[in-house]
Amino acid sequence: MHIAIVGCGQLARMLALAGIPLGLKFSFIVNPDEQKDTACIDGFGTIACWQKGVAIGELYIALGRPDIVTIEKESVDLGLLTELEKYCKVYPSAKSVFYSQNRYHEKLLLEKLDIETADFKYGNSLESCVKSLGYPLVIKSISEGYDGKNQWRLKEQADIAIINQQANIENCIVEKWVSYEFEFSMIAARSVVGQFVVYPPTENQHIDGVLVRSIVPASQLEQAHIDTAINYIKKIMRELDYVGVMAMECFFADGQVLVNELAPRVHNSGHWTQAASITSQFENHIRAIANFDLGATRLTGSAGMLNLLGAGVPPLEVLSSQTSLHWYNKLPRDGRKVGHINFVGDSREEVLADIGAVELLMNA
Repeated sequence: MHIAIVGCGQLARMLALAGIPLGLKFSFIVNPDEQKDTACIDGFGTIACWQKGVAIGELYIALGRPDIVTIEKESVDLGLLTELEKYCKVYPSAKSVFYSQNRYHEKLLLEKLDIETADFKYGNSLESCVKSLGYPLVIKSISEGYDGKNQWRLKEQADIAIINQQANIENCIVEKWVSYEFEFSMIAARSVVGQFVVYPPTENQHIDGVLVRSIVPASQLEQAHIDTAINYIKKIMRELDYVGVMAMECFFADGQVLVNELAPRVHNSGHWTQAASITSQFENHIRAIANFDLGATRLTGSAGMLNLLGAGVPPLEVLSSQTSLHWYNKLPRDGRKVGHINFVGDSREEVLADIGAVELLMNA
């Protein structure tokens, strides 16, 4: 079986690394800008460049006539996915990706499914939003917003003029600020025939909107909260007839699970599954789109993940018997995710201590 992946970053790399031991073949679709930096996936298969105007049939042949096309990111051309569906299976579908490309459409989907999310407004002036929702507010671009990019905090009236200058409010949703206790994510997989598996919830810590570390099991979540979150992601995947791995990022606030956003792909907060789950999120994505039986997702012990941001060389000196390094071969720059370290241990406290020790060594 041959799978083509749209994208050439670390997620494409780790998908291929999970699929090659299964005997699968890979190729990759990149745009002209990405073509300059394909080190993540060099050597894993054919790389074909595509931009609007290039015939999809020619692209399909250049890729080696794959059986399935999948994605590593939501910022893909929906027209490309739709046209590729004429030649092979595309998972997740263009319809599924559509909702995650636009925060407003995503919010409407959550509302339709009676899934709790932050109160929001769309298509209104900031002054009107303040009257309806009060202070503070979060303004988010409806597209191209990730790792804290294209987001603004509105705390007082003086911020309105500043944000109006920096943001195109017509292309933003305005959310009521959620005073959450912590953030967590759910990673689930659904196969072509509807088989569903879900990983334990992962507690996440961000700095300036960028995920820095993850830890499982998540603290303070009672089984009722976990059941609610599982029901939410299962409901979303069933509604979209979704195939593959999906991530659902959530806030836990006042004893309530609020869904923040969806990602139609393998996710940074699921990297720990490479070290502490029977089947990683990457292998389960491959299994799901290839219509193989999905693998077990139970947690073995406790686990964590630390993102490596901007480092120029792999930090081999900080590794221990309880850690594993995943280096992406990406060109380093400030704030860029260039690798991650997975941690395993007998308890949450042990993993947290190990993460802290590595952070001290790297910052020394």
